Amino acid sequence: MNDAVAEDTSAAGRWKMLALMCVGVVGVLTTWFSATAIVPELITHWRLSTSQAAWLTNAVQIGFVVGAIAASLVNLPDIVRMQRLMAVSALCAAAANAALLFVETPGLAIFARFLTGVALAGVYPPALKLMATWFVKGRGLALGFLIGALTLGSSMPHLLRAVTDGLAWQMVVIGTSALTLTSAAIFATLVHEGPHAFGRATFNPRQCLQVFTVKPLWLANLGYFGHMWELYAMWAWILAFGTAAAETGLSPFPFGSPSMLSFVVVASGVAGCILGGVLSDRIGRCLTTAGMMAVSGSCALLIGVLFDGPGWALALVAVIWGISVIGDSAQFSAAVTELADSRFVGTAVTLQLGIGFALTVLAIWGVPLLAAVVGWQWVFLMLVPGPVLGVWAMLRLRQLPEASWMAGGAR
Repeated sequence: MNDAVAEDTSAAGRWKMLALMCVGVVGVLTTWFSATAIVPELITHWRLSTSQAAWLTNAVQIGFVVGAIAASLVNLPDIVRMQRLMAVSALCAAAANAALLFVETPGLAIFARFLTGVALAGVYPPALKLMATWFVKGRGLALGFLIGALTLGSSMPHLLRAVTDGLAWQMVVIGTSALTLTSAAIFATLVHEGPHAFGRATFNPRQCLQVFTVKPLWLANLGYFGHMWELYAMWAWILAFGTAAAETGLSPFPFGSPSMLSFVVVASGVAGCILGGVLSDRIGRCLTTAGMMAVSGSCALLIGVLFDGPGWALALVAVIWGISVIGDSAQFSAAVTELADSRFVGTAVTLQLGIGFALTVLAIWGVPLLAAVVGWQWVFLMLVPGPVLGVWAMLRLRQLPEASWMAGGAR
C-alpha cells in the first residue's frame, strides 16, 4: 500500500474526507432554499399569488422526489461511481439555480426549481452512501456531520439575504450558484470511495420492495417519514411565521429581522446533528431519534403559545426546535445502511429519501392553506402528528431483535 492510500484509509484520512464532503454539501445545498429566502421580492417581481410562492419551494421537493425515485428504480446510486454522479449533479443544480436570473414568468421559474430538485437527488443520497464507506465505527456521528452540512447549506440563503438587505435579490441567486460550482469541483477532484465499500449491484427494480416488505427497514422508514412531515414545512415557513409575529408588534424582536431569525433557527440544527450523531452511536439509533422527535413535536405545540411574545422566549423555543427537528435525520439513514441488503444500500437510502420528501410536498403545501384559516399563530400544530408517529415507529423497532444490527448493538 503506498503512502497516499495508507493516509486515506487511516483515521486522519477519513476525517479529512468527511471535512471535504461536508464543505461540498454545504455549497450545493444552498440552492435548496435560494428562492424561498427571497420570496417576498419574487412575489413583487413576478406578482405571484400565495399558491405560486409556495410552489417555488415545493417544486424543489417534487423534483427531488422524482429524481430520487427514478434513481432508485434503476439502482443508479449503486451502479454509477458516486463522486462522478455527485459532481455532474452539482453542475446541473448550479445551472438550474442560475436560471432564476433569466426566466421571465412564474411558470418557468417553478420549472427551474423543479430541475434544481432533480439535480439535488444526485448529490444528497449518494453523499450519505459515500460517507458510509469511510465509517463503520462512528458512522452515526459521521452522518450527523454530513446532515449538519446539509442543514448549514439550507440556511445559507437566509444569511445571504440578511447580509445583502437593500441589494437586489439576484445577489442571493448568484452567490448560491457560485457556491454550488465550487462544490462540483470538490466532488470531481477531491473525494473518493472509502475502504469499506458496499457490494456492487446490478439492475434489479424488485430491490425497492424491501423498503415495504422487510419489517425493521419499514419501521425505520416510517420513523423517517414522520420526521420529514415536520422538518421541511418548518424550515420552509419559519420565515413567514417570524414575519407574521413581527408584524403583530412582537418586541423585542430577536436577531434583528425575520431573515436572520430564520438563518439562526435552521443553522442551529448543525449542533443538533452532531449531538444526534454522538448520542446515536452511544445509546442507539432508536432512543436518539425517538427523543429528538419528542422534543421537536413539543416545540411545534408550544411555539404558537409564544406568538405574541416575549420575543426572547419565542426565539428560544424556535432555536430548540431548530436543533431537535433535524438532529435525528442522519440516524434514519444510518439505520438503513445497517438494516438493508449491503448490495443495495444506495437504492434503499435513495428510496427512503424520495418517499420522505414526497410527504414534505403535502406538508409545505398545507401550511399556508391552514394559515389562511387559523392564522400563522397556530399553523404549526398540523406538523405534530409526524413526530408522534415517528416516536412510535422507532420505539417499536427497538423491540425487534434486528435492532441489535444498528450502532454496534446499541438500540
